[in-house]
Amino acid sequence: MNSDSDLQIAGDILEVPHLLQTPREHPATVAEFVGLARSIADDRSQWEHLVRYDATSRWYHRLRTGPGYEVWLLSWVPGQGSGLHDHGRSSGVLTVLAGTLTERTERGSRALRAGAQRVFAPGYAHEVMNDALEPAVSLHVYYPGLTEMPMHTAQHCEARTLPDVVTA
Repeated sequence: MNSDSDLQIAGDILEVPHLLQTPREHPATVAEFVGLARSIADDRSQWEHLVRYDATSRWYHRLRTGPGYEVWLLSWVPGQGSGLHDHGRSSGVLTVLAGTLTERTERGSRALRAGAQRVFAPGYAHEVMNDALEPAVSLHVYYPGLTEMPMHTAQHCEARTLPDVVTA
């Protein structure tokens, strides 16, 4: 039986810097964009003081930009919605920061509570609404940056309910 431990054989991982991946300054993969959204969501000091509520239209603020991507902060008072739309050639990550939003697609609808995240590819059509009685705040990461938001007719969205999304 060999008495050498893995540490004795391989050495201390911290002593092998080429094996450690340093965090990227700017995300480049879906997982990294989800991680960026999660890190912003977890650090309320980055966004909470910026939120405004507008009774006449959804409020939005571009929070950050990077090479080819944008991060947007949106607020939704009860009754406000996006209308059925897609994001053109952009992929995205939607993260609910506060409150509850309802997402409707051709497959049905689901409640997205604070902490819920949705990832979507170019051409994904959905409608986001605040059907609740309290305001909501969401974070949106788009790659590449959002240049168009084609609107669709609402007849494509059915009324059936999808299972709730697991929140973090």
